[in-house]
Amino acid sequence: MGRIYTARVKRYARMLYTRYPDRFKPDFEHNKQVLKEVAEIPSKKLRNQVAGYLTRMIKKMMVEESSESG
Repeated sequence: MGRIYTARVKRYARMLYTRYPDRFKPDFEHNKQVLKEVAEIPSKKLRNQVAGYLTRMIKKMMVEESSESG
């Protein structure tokens, strides 16, 4: 069983991805660094949760794109 993210984490992640779609990649460490630059997230835990959700969201979108084209 995986962890279910709160609505706050999902909202932050979607908002940041719509503003900066070219900055995020399917790499957790890279996304953490980008979040430090572009967002003022008050806690380390929340920043890591948002980075993890973004990473998972981007990987899922990449899989969906490859299955549609192939």
